[in-house]
Amino acid sequence: MNDYEFGNYIYRLRSMSKMSQSELASKIGVTNKAVSKWEVGVAKPSTETIRKLAALFHASIDKMLNFREKERNTDIIKIVITGGPCAGKSTAMSWIQNIFTQMGYAVLFVPETATELITGGVAPWTCGSNGEYQKCQMMLQLDKEKVFVQAAETMNDKVLIVCDRGALDNKAYMNDLEFAEVLDFLGTDEIALRDNYDAVFHLVTAAKGAAEYYTTANDSARTETIDEAAAIDDKLISAWTGHPHLRVIDNTSDFEMKMKRLIAEISSFLGEPESYEIERKYLIEYPDIKWLESLWNCRKIEIIQTYLNSDNGEETRVRQRGVDGNYVYYLTTKKNAGGIKRIETERRLSEKEYLRLLMNADPTRRPIRKDRYCLMYENQYFEIDIYPFWNDKAIVEIEIREEDQKIAFPKGFKIIREVTDDEAYKNAALAKI
Repeated sequence: MNDYEFGNYIYRLRSMSKMSQSELASKIGVTNKAVSKWEVGVAKPSTETIRKLAALFHASIDKMLNFREKERNTDIIKIVITGGPCAGKSTAMSWIQNIFTQMGYAVLFVPETATELITGGVAPWTCGSNGEYQKCQMMLQLDKEKVFVQAAETMNDKVLIVCDRGALDNKAYMNDLEFAEVLDFLGTDEIALRDNYDAVFHLVTAAKGAAEYYTTANDSARTETIDEAAAIDDKLISAWTGHPHLRVIDNTSDFEMKMKRLIAEISSFLGEPESYEIERKYLIEYPDIKWLESLWNCRKIEIIQTYLNSDNGEETRVRQRGVDGNYVYYLTTKKNAGGIKRIETERRLSEKEYLRLLMNADPTRRPIRKDRYCLMYENQYFEIDIYPFWNDKAIVEIEIREEDQKIAFPKGFKIIREVTDDEAYKNAALAKI
């Protein structure tokens, strides 16, 4: 989970001083992206930079250092519920409120920003351009999330923050140039925006598989036709593809079962009662990389995975994950729970924590470098790992909810055989020196 507390502290100081992220970055000699990463909780400044910040804001250095280092007692989890038009998000929020409150969570909802703005008269057709509208919407979205996180930090409880759409949803409504301009305006990057959330759950629009239930009557901000709704649904899935925990809930069941499947996916992610990962792994012939990179529903991620010394049959690793110099960091612990089930826990790390943990690297294993292609196909999330030491084969993985679940593979995959239980094809084995 992200460490939001220090980021919100910096955000409050900056806001009170009426500075933009660019102005703050210029005054202390860092980049806009550095400030953005502090404020969203994916990185923390160095001690020297802390001194500059304290002097600039006339704050106590000791207080700021303590604020940066202290542990948060509240367990804050931030998820996104997204999906195409008429997907069932409003009903989903009610289900989430009822069920997870009973499980002991304080459930907070960040309302959909587009609906708020459009019903208030701020829309792409009232602003100077769509790009200018998107700047307003994304800025408000991120500011709202900071407020909710700030409130959550005052609660001595498990807190589940549910965002009715996340910041990256906006990408589906922009062209590439508009999106690049918005990122520059916000002083951030796509990786930081996407991985700022702990998990993303996409509800497929009724326009895909349940067209008879598609309507615009229950949302004043919804204007899309069935075909337009289906196209937007695809764009939203594409925007979030690459997130480490993206799940798609389709319309292959009735609506009540769709809601139950969503709740089951969220419960599994939260570890209620315990988080099991059921994963199948297949050896495939080396794929056509140009074909993968041409797909709208595929994203490339660069990964460096390092195994740490660990005990009690656990597998512990740290991972750097991102692209084009923009990275996030994770600590993952896995333990076998019988068969193909594994208990997995994962938390987000700051870059400083990541570098510190690297000092405990297992000397008998080399770091594993790989390019991962995340592919959404027929509402299944495939991860294709391309290793630099293989030029004739690759590995594809998929997480499933049931051990006997059927898997529909893309036609571009040439399966050699399943290697789920083959120790030789586990990353930990490939890393052995």
